[in-house]
Amino acid sequence: MKRGSGLFRSVLILATAFGLVFAATGVTANTKSVKKAQFHGAIALDRELGRSGFAVDRPTARAAAVEALNQCGGGRCEVVLAFKSTCAALANNQKAKQWATSTGATRQEAETKALRRCTSTNCEIAVWACTR
Repeated sequence: MKRGSGLFRSVLILATAFGLVFAATGVTANTKSVKKAQFHGAIALDRELGRSGFAVDRPTARAAAVEALNQCGGGRCEVVLAFKSTCAALANNQKAKQWATSTGATRQEAETKALRRCTSTNCEIAVWACTR
């Protein structure tokens, strides 16, 4: 009888120690997958006046769009690119009424791709933005 209760006590101590180790490391038996945070951005443009606005690191696409439109100045502004967890750029030639957008892993990549997509030879980067 003594021997059995000693074994029980050893198992209980071991189980408690495991519980403390898992609690200290934050590991639980029923772990849920951790979602990577998503950061939304948007670029808005008024095609007639050439005004633009942008937003980055917003929790939702809608919040990013609203901020980009507000920065653009309202009126005829429209969201021309919504993006998340990346960089984006808007190339524009106001005189020719040409514009193009693109995304990329870096600012440079986004700008290069936007300039390539712009059909006018005199396009310039009007705005760029990168989320986290």
